[in-house]
Amino acid sequence: MPTYICPQDGTRADTTALTWCCPTCRGPWDLDFEPSAALSPNSLRTRVNSLWRYEEVLPLGSPATTLGEGRTPLVPLTGTVSAKLDFLMPTLSFKDRGAVMLAELARRLSPERVIADSSGNAGTSVAAYCARASLPCTVYVPEGTSPKKTEQIRAHGARLEIVPGDREATALAARAAADAPGTFYASHVFNPYFLHGTKTYVYELWEDLGGRLPDAIAVPVGNGTLLLGAALATAELHALGLIEERPALIAVQAEAVSPLAAAFRAGATELLDEPAGSLSSTLAEGIAISRPPRARAVLAAVRESGGTFLTVSEEQIRAAQLDLAARGFYVETTGVACWAAVGDWTDRSVVVPLCGAGLKTGLAN
Repeated sequence: MPTYICPQDGTRADTTALTWCCPTCRGPWDLDFEPSAALSPNSLRTRVNSLWRYEEVLPLGSPATTLGEGRTPLVPLTGTVSAKLDFLMPTLSFKDRGAVMLAELARRLSPERVIADSSGNAGTSVAAYCARASLPCTVYVPEGTSPKKTEQIRAHGARLEIVPGDREATALAARAAADAPGTFYASHVFNPYFLHGTKTYVYELWEDLGGRLPDAIAVPVGNGTLLLGAALATAELHALGLIEERPALIAVQAEAVSPLAAAFRAGATELLDEPAGSLSSTLAEGIAISRPPRARAVLAAVRESGGTFLTVSEEQIRAAQLDLAARGFYVETTGVACWAAVGDWTDRSVVVPLCGAGLKTGLAN
């Protein structure tokens, strides 16, 4: 059975416990897990058409909470840039990939309550999957969260806690509540099962591209859960001999809130003392994270892949949303950031995720 392991000090814990962080340093867990066997394209042909088809590389199997998540389309946008339509997931965002893993784990542990914190999409996803698993759920969100997202959370039967202040204040409030006995903290940041869900994004690319990957994979980065999942998948695929080279990981942040990009450009291995940007509001609310707990891991993953950080302005985000809509894709403002950053690339193949549906936020003003 997999075990939790702290990447900072090596502390371990059983995954059957409700220990949501390392008790020594209070940092996020990694998962000590290795795929049970190699995949082959031939073995996948008759399997369930969801992310659970990659059972050999997942730390959980035989789910009861699935909503059919995964296997989203990959479509070309230009001669070199393709988009993966993760806004077509059950709750209309890519967060379903990780949330189903958290809810399935929680279902097996039977906690008294599940809590989550989110700028919106992770909260709606956890709420939906907890409803599927018949688990009581409370979701903490910052004031100013899109009304459509809070409406969706309530619709799934979750209790909503609106926290004054920003995303960081919301995270602190949820973490304080997570220490209560009998609580499962369905954190898409601290719990590594979420990352093993998001890594299926890359396994699907590998399958749909006939056993290969593009030259680069661009992802929007706030807490970095999709990027770290992508790093996990590329490392596993390479170790299993299923790809010869690992693609470059291109991390995209909003200029207004870009602490990881600033640290990367400074050559730092962790966040700088002073947050980058104005830390004002940004249209890309889903990546407006000033102090991501897995910053060190995100920076290392981008460097090890030969990738880089790019930032986009608010005007670029507005223009990218309208441009994608003119091409037939109505995507929320966070989900257009990568298209804004790499849409004009012609020198190498790159895939961008369209992470959330435009109905979640509406058109940018």
